[in-house]
Amino acid sequence: MDKKPLDGKTVLVTGGARRVGRLFALACGRAGANVIIHHGNSAQEALDLKNEIASFGPRVWILPSDLSNADEVSRLISRANEFSPLYALVNSAAIFESLSFQDTKLDDWERHIAINLTAPFLLSQAFAKQTTYGRIVNILDWRAMRPGADHFPYTVTKSALAAMTKSLAIALAPNITVNGLALGAILPPANESAGEKIIEQVPAERWVEAGEVEDALIFLLSGPAYITGEIIHVDGGRHLI
Repeated sequence: MDKKPLDGKTVLVTGGARRVGRLFALACGRAGANVIIHHGNSAQEALDLKNEIASFGPRVWILPSDLSNADEVSRLISRANEFSPLYALVNSAAIFESLSFQDTKLDDWERHIAINLTAPFLLSQAFAKQTTYGRIVNILDWRAMRPGADHFPYTVTKSALAAMTKSLAIALAPNITVNGLALGAILPPANESAGEKIIEQVPAERWVEAGEVEDALIFLLSGPAYITGEIIHVDGGRHLI
């Protein structure tokens, strides 16, 4: 198996400086890709990550942008292409706030829509206009398939992004594949007891290993181009119960 299946290709990872986005950026770098790390307000984390990925050999760039600003988002793909022609876009950036329906205010709603849904839409649109052949991976959540009352604006926007993933797969075929990764128990919360409660609801009875998440992403970025419109759950079966 090719250990560097993305060798020479350039991938933009939004929200790539921290948490899950950081895992994705590292995975792309290890797979040989040149990486563009987008961040909103994580300059030092992005610089540290750039240096780490560069140690593997790939070229790495940092691209700050406010994803709540539609004008900035609309220019992001053009700015990325100035570094190197893009092969893939990973829409990873998101906000995740514990808000019930009753507690969600209009500004909460609009903030989640802007970053979790509108930004991926605008980025995908610009990517499709400027890329002849490539791949888009949208980062989802198991809640997108099983929406509940918790994390209300987050869940609604991720459900909408799941629908957009399937629609884009049709709209951008045959030259651009569009797939999704629906994640589950990825990073434990600071509260250990809460983390234990989460795992009780996961059939796999454990947290995911970072390598499992990374492998799933690299598969969608480098595997068969005949796969499009799919949503792969990396959640230990959480969406089934």
